[in-house]
This record gives sequence, C-alpha cells and structure tokens, in this order.
Amino acid sequence: MAKRFPTLDHSFIVVTREALHSYARVLGDWLKRCRFKRKHWWHASLRPSLNGLTTGVVHAGIDFELELNLRESLLHGRTSTGRQLSEKLHGQPACELADRIEHFLVANGIDEQLVPEKNDSNETTTAHPAYSAEHAHRIARVLNSVVTVMEIFRAGIREETSPIQLWPHHFDLSLLWLPGDKIPDQDPANEENVDKQMNFGFALGDAGIPEPYFYITAYPLPEGLPNTRLPAGTTWHSEGFSGAVLLYKSLLENSDANAYLLELWRGLLSAGREHLLVNTTEGAL
Repeated sequence: MAKRFPTLDHSFIVVTREALHSYARVLGDWLKRCRFKRKHWWHASLRPSLNGLTTGVVHAGIDFELELNLRESLLHGRTSTGRQLSEKLHGQPACELADRIEHFLVANGIDEQLVPEKNDSNETTTAHPAYSAEHAHRIARVLNSVVTVMEIFRAGIREETSPIQLWPHHFDLSLLWLPGDKIPDQDPANEENVDKQMNFGFALGDAGIPEPYFYITAYPLPEGLPNTRLPAGTTWHSEGFSGAVLLYKSLLENSDANAYLLELWRGLLSAGREHLLVNTTEGAL
C-alpha cells in the first residue's frame, strides 16, 4: 500500500524549517572540508536517513557520521572508535551546534585544519525560540514520503542519475537526471556548464515560493519543453526560475498522490529525452 503524504501547514513550520536549514548548512560545511570533490558538488550534500538527514560516513583521518534526527530533534555524532555525540535541537543558533561538533571531532582526533571556518552571519547566530519538535517530526515524515516516491522514479531511469540528496544551501531534495550529452561550445572540464540535465526536486519553501513545492527544471532550455502538457495542479513557473511547479498542498488534493507524482515526473522525463537530445539552446528551465 502506498504511503500517504502527511498534511503540512507551511505557516506553522517556517521557524522550524529555518532552524533546520541553518543546521543542515553546518553539516554541509564539514562535507565540503572533508570530502574529495565530486562533480556537481555531490560531495557537499546530505542524504536522507531513516530519521532525517545524514552526512553518511565521512573518511577524514577519523571516520565519522553526523545526523540530524528530525523525528526526535537530536543531533547525533558517531566515530568509528565508538565515540558518540547527542545534542538536543531546540532552536539554538547554528553557531552553537557548529561549536559542539567541532569540539567533538577535534577531541576524537580529526585534523584541526579540516575544521570549517567560522561563519558569523545572521543565519548562524540567530536563535529560533519558536522551534517545534513536533513540526520537525512532521517535516521528517514529509521528506521520507517524497524520497520513497523519488526512489521508485529513479529505479526506472536507465541513464545516469545523481544520488537523492538534500542541498544544505537551499534545503531542498534533488535528483538529477544526466542523459550523457554535452552542450556544444562549453568547457568539457566544467561539468556545471557542459552537462545536459534535468532536476526533479522538492523544497520546503523559500523567498520565491514560501510554501512547500515540487519543481522540475532542465538545463539547457529546450524550446519545446514548456509546451509539454502538464497534469491538473502543476503549472509552468517563470519568476525567479523557470520550470514546472507543483505546490505540495495541490498534490494532497489527489486521491493517489504517489501515482500523480510518478506520472508528472515520468511525463516530463520523457519530454526531456525528446527535447534535450536534439536542442542545444542555452538557458535554464
């Protein structure tokens, strides 16, 4: 039986989402410092876990893992030597969490040169006193539901795909489809600009679209792709970025949300295969 997507009132989760976003960035900073670079910055993204989001095992002199357990509002840290860190998430500034992680890893043998540089921006020093463990748990359930369908979709794709990952800088889930074709007249060594791709993602809200939404974008922009017929509830979006957008609340209006989402993704992937392989117009959809 397909999982039901949880309801999610975006007006209630804003503070908790912002706190978790800032914590995810702390973990992302460690990944950027400790992992070898992979194309499309895949080394710097978090992975969904059973309870939330994880760095996965990081090999950096000592082996460690950091996890944001959103179901219990805990930061977990673990090393291969058996040392553990458990810190309650309660809306504290991200810089405090960063200090706890640094102390834990340095005390257990990590090279101090790998410690991320201090960040004194408002995003790291702002506390979130209205943080809600209940809202964090609901966010975890939503992310898990999205990942479940995304895994089914990914399993049917024959070309290369990225890991299903969460980007700390935007706090969005993402799955890249890479057909293998290159864009003419671009530096072949720069995969950010040369690789044709489509991005199937989910964001919990941002400055452009304040409520949770799904997005499908393509690079480069094929002229015919925006003419693809979309199922009811999904629209073409052009403010801030261009792509197909489905509000989370609109998805919940469907009796079978999983089937709707798979139909949407598979339909646009099919259109992307048709248009991206023959059209080299630059841009971003």
